[in-house]
Amino acid sequence: MARRAFRRSTYLSLTTFKSAGPPSPASCFCFALFCTGHLFATDWPQWRGPNRDGHSSEAGLLREWPPDGPKLLWQVNGVGSGFSTPSVAGGRIFLLGNEGLTNEFALALSAKDGRRLWSVRLGKVGRPEQNPNYPGARSTPTVDGSLLYALGSDGDLVCLETAGGKQRWRKHLVADFAGRPGDWAYAESPLVDGDALICTPGGSNATMVALNKMTGALIWKCAMPEADDAGYASAVVAEFSGVRQYVQFLSNGVAGVEVKTGKLLWRYGRSAKGAPGVVVTPLVSNGCIFSSTAVAGGALIRPVEKEGAFVAEEIYFNPKLRFDMGGVLKVGDYFYGTPGASVMCVEFKTGAIKWQERSKSLSWLAADGRLYMHAEDGNVALLEPTPDAYREKGRFTPPNRPAARDNFTALTYPVLADGQLYIREFHSLWCYDVKAPK
Repeated sequence: MARRAFRRSTYLSLTTFKSAGPPSPASCFCFALFCTGHLFATDWPQWRGPNRDGHSSEAGLLREWPPDGPKLLWQVNGVGSGFSTPSVAGGRIFLLGNEGLTNEFALALSAKDGRRLWSVRLGKVGRPEQNPNYPGARSTPTVDGSLLYALGSDGDLVCLETAGGKQRWRKHLVADFAGRPGDWAYAESPLVDGDALICTPGGSNATMVALNKMTGALIWKCAMPEADDAGYASAVVAEFSGVRQYVQFLSNGVAGVEVKTGKLLWRYGRSAKGAPGVVVTPLVSNGCIFSSTAVAGGALIRPVEKEGAFVAEEIYFNPKLRFDMGGVLKVGDYFYGTPGASVMCVEFKTGAIKWQERSKSLSWLAADGRLYMHAEDGNVALLEPTPDAYREKGRFTPPNRPAARDNFTALTYPVLADGQLYIREFHSLWCYDVKAPK
């Protein structure tokens, strides 16, 4: 089923069943980095938050929700169709939407009341002949200071001013770089790293590129020998063996590319084998990388330099760890995700499954000792992250939800900024107050 092709999904229902057996343990060491310009601690300026890991540093939030959920501050409709997750920075909300198949656009709203501030057309919706057919806006725009970087599903890469949407520059990943998207069009969220903007056109000419973020000029391009199609994941920055690199999950596997030169350093393909959609953003922690698809399973690898060349050492591969659209989120020594019709807690270093619950597919964020979950059936839940058992601390369903579309409705990740929780479903956006009373 093509739900693998989306990058925004998810949720949860409740019947427990146990799962088995860890692979052999291994140890890891190192750290991940990410730069995204001048931001406030309470902003959520890009895909999966300030560090692209699904974590917010906010504190003073509700530890449990009342029976009807947290206080609804506002709801707005008319933000466009599609599966784009919002970004929030400087008191503004930025997201992508589409009206039909000819108008995909970037949109700015007021975080105070959801009032529309501006809208700019990006281009048409990419690959409308998808099979199964779920065309629509997918990417999360990236905020860097006074600029916004948006990638339309057809490959339109646009730099806009956050204040009023004025265009600074524009590229097209197919026309300018001979890019090759996957079957479900472009879904990557652009990465800003220092002066560079990183994105993944795919194909044999410029599989990944670094552009000058101020002008769009090409800094380098990396042509990978497998000529991968672009997947639906987004790149992250990490350092292994003292070498800073971009880690991206493409159609043929995970790759590490040197930050300075664009040189391909290593590849690992087992977790992508046989999968029509590569969706999960690589999880980098303790010098290791976890990657997964809904078909192949999940793997933990450790890129290391040996005799002047990098190799990707496999620590474990587990076919039961088939995480997909909702991604994975690590808290402490464990990570959480939804393989198939369940939600799961897994020990990061061994792949041992600690508990498993029946579930709808769901997406995640972590803040102040809690997990926030948005399910594809629209429900939103609060969870205590613990390897002991599934412990829910509240749930609610947003009111006045749009009609389901072929059983796929809530395909966007939850977002937290300045004590406000944002939930999007197609053309609707809700804002909830999740701050604890003072």
